[in-house]
Amino acid sequence: MSKDQVIIFDTTLRDGEQSPGCSMNLEEKMKIARLLDVMGVDVIEAGFPIASPGDFEAVHEIAKEMKNAVVCGLSRAKMADIESAGAALKPAKRPRIHTFISTSPSHMKYQLKMTPDQVFEDVKASVTKARSYTDNVEWSGMDATRSDLDFLCKCVEAAISCGATTVNIPDTVGFAEPEEYAQLIRDIQNKVPNIDQAIISTHCHNDLGLAVANSLAGVKAGARQIECTINGIGERAGNAALEEIVMALKVRGDIMPFQTNIDSTMITKMSRALSTTIGFNVQPNKAIVGANAFAHESGIHQDGVLKHAETYEIMTPESVGLTKSNLVLGKHSGRHALKEKLKELGYELGDNAFQDLFSRFKKLADQKKELHDDDIIALIEDEVATEHDQIQFVALQIQAGTEGPQVAELTLSIEGENKKVKTEGNGPVDAIFKAIREICPHDGAHLQLYQVHAVTGGTDAQAEVTVRLEEDGKTVNGQGADADTLVASARAYVHALNKLMVKRQKTKPKEDAA
Repeated sequence: MSKDQVIIFDTTLRDGEQSPGCSMNLEEKMKIARLLDVMGVDVIEAGFPIASPGDFEAVHEIAKEMKNAVVCGLSRAKMADIESAGAALKPAKRPRIHTFISTSPSHMKYQLKMTPDQVFEDVKASVTKARSYTDNVEWSGMDATRSDLDFLCKCVEAAISCGATTVNIPDTVGFAEPEEYAQLIRDIQNKVPNIDQAIISTHCHNDLGLAVANSLAGVKAGARQIECTINGIGERAGNAALEEIVMALKVRGDIMPFQTNIDSTMITKMSRALSTTIGFNVQPNKAIVGANAFAHESGIHQDGVLKHAETYEIMTPESVGLTKSNLVLGKHSGRHALKEKLKELGYELGDNAFQDLFSRFKKLADQKKELHDDDIIALIEDEVATEHDQIQFVALQIQAGTEGPQVAELTLSIEGENKKVKTEGNGPVDAIFKAIREICPHDGAHLQLYQVHAVTGGTDAQAEVTVRLEEDGKTVNGQGADADTLVASARAYVHALNKLMVKRQKTKPKEDAA
């Protein structure tokens, strides 16, 4: 690896999924993993195999399929964890085991209830065990930025001596500031005698809004791997955002002369795919991928951009895959035009999924004069997300208004059998959700979030609805898209219910990690 190459380690499917409401089922994880692989991510941390049967299966299936990326499984410094990771990664062409243990005084005393000597012994034992499965082993000292420097360096040296090829220095609680974090990286380089035998990695959380700044400071100080997530999702305030890291290195190559293998033109598609999958809409002013990232309202800014784009744009929309299409679809567009649009947007669907999409497309085109890219993407993502659901939305009729009562007449298909009910509620949405509960009882689940988002502008805009359900501390998000907000609401709730059924199969609790 050249000195100016930065490895992009994506942990969207592991650390990102630990964020409340961001859980994904196997099909969703596979979809995101495939996109990450094509995008050029070097390492995909696919999950925490010991955490649950679902996590083990996801790591195992991703390991089977990835063509380019290293596939990584996380494990604590416990033999059972490492054995589980080794088994899950067995099919991988390029497996990596990532083992971690806390090294800060507070974590050792209050969380682990271990002495520094005990932790040190576990560092050596865990790395040695992981190395028996693969020669690509990463070790992390959790809460490294609040650890005693000499003890941290002692652990790093031991990990490398036992076979770790990457050592990760996490800012687990987002406590550090850039110069402080850079100095920590420099100190490790100066104090650890065998540091030249391993790659230093960063893993920075965003509690103070400094995750990206700290990660870049770490690279400038000598780190050559950055751990990050799409859209910056993750524990609490999230992780360093992959798209911000990649574009910062690309745009500011004058002061950060480093390269990544990421195809930046896939950034927008990747961001949208994740956002749709987990139901977390990106804030409009989010750097790189927000709706306003390339929007200019100020007259002065508009005048400058019209005269020369570089006056107010430091990168082009095209560089992150944001392009304006000349192919606008309408009710007269046929299958060929829709297929061309899918190809242009970078999607491939099987015959059955395409036929279902085309039917919904024609219905929407009858309601709107023009369908824009975002309309098509919303339909595609909704179709792909629900394609394999056991419970399928079929039909909905609503009676609503000031006089009342508000009534929902709903038909769902459960494993191919149609079931129909008619219920009253305190408003049409309440009536719909009561109807779903009557067809598919789930008294233990509670509605945490109901959110409506317009895909495009105008009164004929398609609605994207997100529903979050919680049961026994487990949360899932469902999404639905339709020109009728109430239909979208029903689709979103049914999607969430399907994901909750999958989530119930996970029996072991997942533990927080670096």
